Parts: sequence; structure tokens; C-alpha cells
Amino acid sequence: MDAIDRKILAEIQQDGRVSLTDLSERVGLSLSPCQRRLRALENAQVISGYRATIDAAAVGLNFSAIVFATLREGSSENVQSFEDALVDIPEITRAERLFGEPDYMLHVVTRDLKAFQTLYDRRLLPLPSVLRLTSTLVMKSIFQDRPLPL
Repeated sequence: MDAIDRKILAEIQQDGRVSLTDLSERVGLSLSPCQRRLRALENAQVISGYRATIDAAAVGLNFSAIVFATLREGSSENVQSFEDALVDIPEITRAERLFGEPDYMLHVVTRDLKAFQTLYDRRLLPLPSVLRLTSTLVMKSIFQDRPLPL
């Protein structure tokens, strides 16, 4: 990966819908080489996809929480069953495995506190191998989905 590939990545992070013509102009390449580089980055899975960023509040998701999960035991089977179960909970928008305690950090969005409480009681507490859940409420989102510093 060279400086031009990094320029391409920086540009599409800022605007994933940029036309190939505009992209090639921004990074200083002609159209064909720019397209080849973009396809190569996609094929190498450096670029894993394109998506729209949606304002959660605009679609009625006004409540955010971070839930920390500690597992009873860290065996590979327990870890895998816990991680597999997370996939089926669409309110979890980001899940990260951590070193030390707690074991996981889950970013959750719901309509309101009542919806979060229902999710917590019915979907999160029964997750496989959970020893303890603790949560903190998000007061304000400063920024999210920030571009990588290329």
C-alpha cells in the first residue's frame, strides 16, 4: 500500500458515494488506474463495504448504553457461544472483546429506557455464560464512525 492507496482510502472514508471521476481527480490519477487500485483494495478486503450513516435519533432510537459483560469462564466454547448469540441482537451496534475484566463491551441503542430495560432483562441477561452485566448510559455522543487517521 502506497501513498496513493492511502489517499483513495481517505477520500472514500469521507464520501463513499464519490464518483470514480471525482475520486481520480482528487487523488491525482487517471480514471483507469484509479479504478484498478480501488478494485484491488476491495478485493484485498481493505475496503470491506459501503454504507449509509444514519442518525439514530431521526429513526426513533433515542437511547444509548454501553453494557459490559463478564463471562463465567473463558473457554473457547463459552466465548464462541456468547459471540454467536450477540449476532442475533440487532440493538447491539458494536461488540468488542476486551483484555482483562470485563470481557466484552457492547454498544446498544433502543427507543428509550423502557425498551433498554426489556432488552436487558429478556435478551442480555440470558446470554450464554454470562456471570455479570454492568451498564452505563450514554449522556451525549461526541462523534462516532470517525474516519481512520490515514
